Amino acid sequence: MSVISNPEVSRSAFPGTNAAVEEYWMDLDGARMRYLRAGSGPALILLHGLLGYSFSWRYTIPALAPYVTVYAPDMLGAGFSDRPAGLDHSMGGTARRLLRFIERLGISSFDLLGTSHGGAVAMMAAAESLGEISNLRVRRLVLVAPVNPYSAHGRWLAPFVGGNFGGGLFRVGAAHLSFLFPYFHSRLYGDRGHIPPGTLAGYMAPLAKPGLLEHALSIVSTWTDDLRQLEAVLPKLASIPTLLMWGSKDLAVYASSAVRLAEYFPHSKSIVFPGVGHLPYEECPEEFNHALIEFLTLDAGAGG
Repeated sequence: MSVISNPEVSRSAFPGTNAAVEEYWMDLDGARMRYLRAGSGPALILLHGLLGYSFSWRYTIPALAPYVTVYAPDMLGAGFSDRPAGLDHSMGGTARRLLRFIERLGISSFDLLGTSHGGAVAMMAAAESLGEISNLRVRRLVLVAPVNPYSAHGRWLAPFVGGNFGGGLFRVGAAHLSFLFPYFHSRLYGDRGHIPPGTLAGYMAPLAKPGLLEHALSIVSTWTDDLRQLEAVLPKLASIPTLLMWGSKDLAVYASSAVRLAEYFPHSKSIVFPGVGHLPYEECPEEFNHALIEFLTLDAGAGG
């Protein structure tokens, strides 16, 4: 494992923070994986969504650093991590890779937060950690608008993109990604006036790195099977204290799906942010961080 302490990470991606945010690189599955680390105390893993990366947590990491040790990876294929060809990007494959990453960090017990596609991966990883041979333990789950089997449009949209015809259209669109990205990105917010300054540039920064298109297509190509497998493992997660967070105007993963998903988490708490879209950690960071810190600290006894 190689370590790079880069003060520019704190100054550019985390303006105004006193938290020391360090950049690290890990050799994993024959590729280099980038992650950020900050804070001290119990471990919390932050897992980004599709086309996101550790940049997604620029308002979350400084707020949580006084309470926990935060690890925010750019999963392989995303952000500034390597994008090796032929990697298994199914939800199960990504979940197992995440657990190998955590194990390599020397962590055995941790809280796990996942958003969007990362939320589905977080649920799969939590189920994997409950296996008989696992040395890892998920204390608590935080699921922010997680991809799940009960958001209706997600059941057909990703498989369509992953098919031959939809994939062809996706490739055509990808050729004009720099032009189309601002439009689709803005639709992730309930109020476009709440998009923080510098957000679009931050998300577009890794787009020029080769392999992004193949990474995205690899993810959606297994989507139907992934959702079927996810639904099958959900009953295993009943014992894990869980916080579900959604924006009421989420157009990517409908907030209405939270009701059905919550049935699998009897020890859960649900929060819906009114007027907010798919990225509450950016659109209403103060409210989001307050709820998250309260769950991780005041409710700490529930997680053992």
